[in-house]
Amino acid sequence: MDQKKVEQTYIQELYVQEDDLLKSVTTGLVEKGLPLISVPPEVGKAIYLLAKISGAKRALEIGLLGGYSTIWLTRGMGADGEVVSLELKEEHAGFARENLLRAGLLDQVSIYVGDALQSLDQLISKSEKFDFIVIDADKINYPVYIEKVLQLTDSGAILCCDNLFFNGRIFDEKDAMNPAPAAVRKVNEILSSHPRLESILFPIGDGLGVARVK
Repeated sequence: MDQKKVEQTYIQELYVQEDDLLKSVTTGLVEKGLPLISVPPEVGKAIYLLAKISGAKRALEIGLLGGYSTIWLTRGMGADGEVVSLELKEEHAGFARENLLRAGLLDQVSIYVGDALQSLDQLISKSEKFDFIVIDADKINYPVYIEKVLQLTDSGAILCCDNLFFNGRIFDEKDAMNPAPAAVRKVNEILSSHPRLESILFPIGDGLGVARVK
């Protein structure tokens, strides 16, 4: 018996109400031949609850893909919430726009297409501020993303980082020094020790790091 799989199925069946629209995002990814790398349903629900509990009203998302986590996040913030989402590929952004439109949320989401680091620098130059951050993008740049988003947040902001177990690769000493696993390990070290953050790593999905800016 795969204990982790059993636990995941139990959580998804009992705690997560994934509606037809959310399910259709995953179906659409398959039909379009896009990567199946959206957050799992339980992580989406966690992001939804964290946004709702924190009262977040302006969120920044790094990594859009098909808009699956964006839908969870925006729903959690309510009708007066605003999301700025950064996505490298126009193909992904176009599909996400379709899904957000069907969800009735497109008016609440601004999508920046292009290199996320450049987009972050633009936001920093404008002194933009966000009270909720979701990072689910290329792992090699995770440490830099953390550094930059801290310039876009004030005390009380919530930061979520997905894939912090990186499919178990951070635990393999031989593999952990490869660039991507090494970057994820570094992010875990940053989150756990940064003087501006108080954090925890939740063992749901592929590891969800959650931090509050002090």
